[in-house]
Amino acid sequence: MSKRSRLAVFFAALGALVVIAVVVTVAVRSQSAQAGEHPASYAVAADSDACGAGWGGQDAPTNASVPGGEQTFTVTNHTVAGIEVYLQAVDSKKVFLDLEGLGAGAHATARVTIGAGRYRFVCLPADADPVHGPTVSVGPAPPSAQLTPGVVPVTRNDLIPVAKTYTTWVASRIPVLQRQVAELGTDTAEGDLAAARRDWLSAHLTYETLGAAYDAFGDTGDAIDGLPAPGTTALTDSDLTGFHRIEALLWSGAPATQVADAVSALSASVATLASTIADAEIDPGAIGLRAHEIVENALQFELTGDADAASGTELATVDANLSGASAALAPLTSILSSRYDGMTATTASIAATQKLIESFRAADGSWRPLSSLSRAERERVDGAVDGTLELLAPVAAICDIRREA
Repeated sequence: MSKRSRLAVFFAALGALVVIAVVVTVAVRSQSAQAGEHPASYAVAADSDACGAGWGGQDAPTNASVPGGEQTFTVTNHTVAGIEVYLQAVDSKKVFLDLEGLGAGAHATARVTIGAGRYRFVCLPADADPVHGPTVSVGPAPPSAQLTPGVVPVTRNDLIPVAKTYTTWVASRIPVLQRQVAELGTDTAEGDLAAARRDWLSAHLTYETLGAAYDAFGDTGDAIDGLPAPGTTALTDSDLTGFHRIEALLWSGAPATQVADAVSALSASVATLASTIADAEIDPGAIGLRAHEIVENALQFELTGDADAASGTELATVDANLSGASAALAPLTSILSSRYDGMTATTASIAATQKLIESFRAADGSWRPLSSLSRAERERVDGAVDGTLELLAPVAAICDIRREA
């Protein structure tokens, strides 16, 4: 069983409708609307001939004018195939609404709050060039309105250099992982299980920093760090291999020979990874999403104790996961710095959360088990990780690959 992300499931369920404002800021509504005012509502056409028709009037001409503030759009696809629709600022090219995979004849309703400027709908048929709708001049929004943030779309070409940089970094860590697994093998061959427990943790933490590449590892990744099947444990799942199997054996008092066999299997899997990493294809569009998922997995698996196989090293793994999120974010910095106002706060939150986590590490390098934390300490840790997770969510949305319009 691999570590699945609830965010991945969320995005899959979201399906045809992706509203940047909703993903980034949950559901932003202007205070004037909350006070009882009705937002402007428009039925808008998504068509290769009449993209955006209906905003500002039934047959809105170029340079139509509408008041600023909250707008509700019901967009209907009048073509015979699927289409994607943006609401775009003409001058900055920022996108404030993105309706993906709108099927033939289908419609979707979405709400945004926009301020003064020139906007247009852009229709992007699957196999044709973008079609730009008429420009609509929008007046100032009410002073109390919370404007929907816009984002300049990130394209696959933007992310290809990011993927190459990140892949190079991952490849540089594999020899370190191999050396640590070899040391673990030497420990078990010599029957020194105390040293094996220390070296197991070092190797496991190295692997846990590579989270944005897990999808590219495929079955080899599951062999290295998979979790036991439902209804079993790392000790009873006979099909389980890798770090968690070794963990269960090391902390259950299993004989060194049995541990050595499991380490040998892990060594073979890591060797396979080393031989294939040069050809691994890390999806450029997945790195931003994975930066979020790494921390989400820490919250879902580590801070619930679900992934622990008796070592009590959950907090050490969370620390490594946060380092992994930082490693995934590093090559995205140039893209995010101009698109995400919360980038500085995000990196600061990761650093602060790691500092908190590392406060539970003793001077001799050992970590307090999660179960030893008081309720107040658990709440502090959970809150810090959850806060970091919330700040990382826009990264996943912003780095979702979109077409140029």
